[in-house]
Amino acid sequence: MSALNKNLLANVVGRIWAGLIGLVFIPLYIRYLGIEAYGLIGFFIVMQAWLVLLDMGMTPTLNREMARFSTGAHTPQSIRELLRSLEFVVITLGVLSGFVIWGASGWLASDWLRADELPVSTVAQAIAIMGGVAVLRLIEGIYRGALLGLQKQVFFNLAYSLIETVRAVGAIGILAWVSPSIEAYFVWQGLVSVAAVLVLAAATYRHLPPAELPVRFSRLALSGIRQFVMGMMAYMFLAVLQTQIDKILLSRLLSLQDFGYYSLAAAVAAALIVLINPITQAFFPRFSELVARGDDEQLVGNYHLAAQLVSTFAAPAALLLLLYGEDLLFFWSGDRGLAGQVAPILALLAVGTLLNCMMHVPFITQFAYGRLDITVKTNFTAVCVLVPAIYLATRHFGAIGAACVWASINAGYILVGMPFMYRHLLRNERWKWYRDDVLLPLSAASLAGGLFWYAGPHSLEEPMQLAWPLIAGLLMLGAAVAAAPALRAYLFRWALARRRQ
Repeated sequence: MSALNKNLLANVVGRIWAGLIGLVFIPLYIRYLGIEAYGLIGFFIVMQAWLVLLDMGMTPTLNREMARFSTGAHTPQSIRELLRSLEFVVITLGVLSGFVIWGASGWLASDWLRADELPVSTVAQAIAIMGGVAVLRLIEGIYRGALLGLQKQVFFNLAYSLIETVRAVGAIGILAWVSPSIEAYFVWQGLVSVAAVLVLAAATYRHLPPAELPVRFSRLALSGIRQFVMGMMAYMFLAVLQTQIDKILLSRLLSLQDFGYYSLAAAVAAALIVLINPITQAFFPRFSELVARGDDEQLVGNYHLAAQLVSTFAAPAALLLLLYGEDLLFFWSGDRGLAGQVAPILALLAVGTLLNCMMHVPFITQFAYGRLDITVKTNFTAVCVLVPAIYLATRHFGAIGAACVWASINAGYILVGMPFMYRHLLRNERWKWYRDDVLLPLSAASLAGGLFWYAGPHSLEEPMQLAWPLIAGLLMLGAAVAAAPALRAYLFRWALARRRQ
């Protein structure tokens, strides 16, 4: 099995396992903590996303530079000095931000969030603890980027799956047997993150060859990646605005309980990102290597294969949430009222997230070329529309309005943003991307899923609440694979090679 296939398989298994572990236990979190306290977990996700800005693009930059190290672009000395320099910057900024969050926790609890049942003191203490956890997660990202760039993705996914399992299962144990409080939940998250940082850091340094000289902080190492880092900073700032501005405004405009419903819908819709992240993580180092070698033919072939993999995985999953969302939520949570509140929001977020998933392979291709200016210009235009649209829609229509804007803005990326990219990169691949990579798999999955939904019962009882959507999902997956030419040819070659062995 090739390195790319191993990495792809490891990423798929690891990410799906971690994603399932995270989703399976959400109903238990809500049962022990309540929907209002779960809203604080949603607020933590927003905080964590914004703290990623302090990374300043260094994690994806390190991923790219570690991949280039594999092609000889760095010496062991220079790559270790780059890693040490990035560690110093991110850890310093992270610690400072942790103190800022601690200082602002009282104001956030009393003046920003609108808790009805939780005491302000409890909310403030939880925010202070979650700030420390978010900083530790930020530091984890350095070593995650390094290991993925070194293509140690099998090891990383084993470690990541174990860490996420301990994080989720241990949290339930703490809530059940120690203290059913939001503070206890975040203390446990912090302890696991400390262990994760130590494990991933040790693994990163073990997989790097030794340096000839003592490794120190190096301004020269940072200056060599300055242009790419600046582009990543701009991209990440705009990306965080694009993906988190709805949650920021909703955390202010809605009650903490209603924000909990929206956070739950967003967490379920984010499962689509979990499905396709393994694909982009496996292909990004490969793209970087091919760009460095100037192998355009191999790059184009890998580009369409990756894009069709994304469509094939994401489209059936999104359509399941759209067609069977309420039944799946009820089966998952056991609470019909909760499912009814969340399902309409989830349907819209699933459509928007599916369209967003389609953009990931073009984005990592731009990163591999170092052409972040294309993404920055596109995202800046989108954010200029998104921020006022989200605010107005939220004020007038609440969570549903925000979800509608999220779907609309991602449709704009597909229809308007992508032609802008293809004027600069992969100029001859535009229509092939629209036709083969997006339209054919999505249409096939939609047709199969729509016919199956139309022919089946619209009110499902146990055990069909799970069985019927699973059958629909398999049919849609098969239809999407059959309609994706590059993926179909890849699977045929793989099966033929296995048969000859």
